[in-house]
Amino acid sequence: MPNQYQPFNASNDIISTKTLLHEAIPMTSSIYKFATGSYVEENIKNFSHGQFQSVYDYPYLSSSANHIFDIAVGYDEGSVLSSSTSIQNAKKINMYNSMAQVLLGYSKDSGEFVERFESDFDLSDNNNQMLSTFFINFSRLLTKDQIKKGSFSITLATGSWEDAAIAGEVLTLADHDATADSGYRTVVGGDYGLLYTASAPSADLANSPAFGCIFYQAGIAVLTSSLFQATASAGEAFEDHPEGAGQDFSRQRGDLGESCKSMLGVLTGSSISGACNALRHRITNIAFNNTTEINSKIYFCRVPWNKFNYSTNPTYVSGGAIVVKNVPADTPITYITTIGLYNTAGELMATAKLSEPLRKDPTNELTLRVRLDY
Repeated sequence: MPNQYQPFNASNDIISTKTLLHEAIPMTSSIYKFATGSYVEENIKNFSHGQFQSVYDYPYLSSSANHIFDIAVGYDEGSVLSSSTSIQNAKKINMYNSMAQVLLGYSKDSGEFVERFESDFDLSDNNNQMLSTFFINFSRLLTKDQIKKGSFSITLATGSWEDAAIAGEVLTLADHDATADSGYRTVVGGDYGLLYTASAPSADLANSPAFGCIFYQAGIAVLTSSLFQATASAGEAFEDHPEGAGQDFSRQRGDLGESCKSMLGVLTGSSISGACNALRHRITNIAFNNTTEINSKIYFCRVPWNKFNYSTNPTYVSGGAIVVKNVPADTPITYITTIGLYNTAGELMATAKLSEPLRKDPTNELTLRVRLDY
């Protein structure tokens, strides 16, 4: 007996679904800061090109090390920080322009200029521009398909290098106003939400200062350098880098008895890796939920009463008689164990095994649900 096929009704038998799975990702400072009393940061990798710094959860030379995130800094060429005397000035400008082009694209008005980062959702008004920024680019290992909206938070300190969480104010930035349906905007680089220092009703958040933004699909956090200036009085956002660490930091005595080089000074007077160190040692905690999108195609395989009551398996017949029938008048019986999905040319594309054989005869009908995830 030839094979029988049961065609699908595309409108009733095939549907598409999407399932979102979330996983909590907490990152404490023990991962990306050096151990107490030691200046050897084996989890941190600086590259010869000097454009960014990579952070791993274990010493990066270890075979078990996982890439966690990258840190980079940059500023716009129109920023007051841009100067021929600034260390790595060209690279910092290129970093800012590269990130802005990938995430924001070109201006809709002129089409010739790259958009600049802003601490609001209206990029066309050129207000609240973030012209000097820190970039934290999270690994796909952590973010998966995207960061869940409304789940991101980062805690930073404005104190000194070694005791940042104690000597200075500790601030927590979060995308408080973002939900799956609102509180974000969509640009070339995907959806992005604003990072505020405190939770407040949406009406208040619209008038509250934002100190950065988070790009959910790209997995990139952008922090404005003015965060440290706006939250600390003059001389409080200071740098206290350990001596002998080999970075481009000055160590000067000031009224506070520590180095008084501000974070803005770090952006101009330090290398990119040095500025990355300055930010990294002020991050006390990062947390977010990632998102894994599982797209599914569900096929409802209809088994009508008058089909699939005979098996093409050679063992189904012996001596010209159906093995499962005791007398010719008995009803034929089959047991369904496998489902095959075929294309229009009759080519087998996928198979699905049942957990146990299902009895089929002309007195019953079955509907089997096959799900393909991708």
